[in-house]
Amino acid sequence: MGKSDRTLRVIGAIILAVLAATGVLTGTLATVAWIVAAVLLLTSLIGFCPAYKLIGLDTRKKG
Repeated sequence: MGKSDRTLRVIGAIILAVLAATGVLTGTLATVAWIVAAVLLLTSLIGFCPAYKLIGLDTRKKG
């Protein structure tokens, strides 16, 4: 996973967590936002996305 991909995942996780924490998203949607935020953060931290592996996508710079 490339650096820009990892950065965008962290930003996305922060946005989703803030929306859920501030009550902009509520109920089931907030729960889904928390789960997606956790997955985005975890995949960013470990630098590996299982979905990318399944579809053969690689966002790392070559060379």
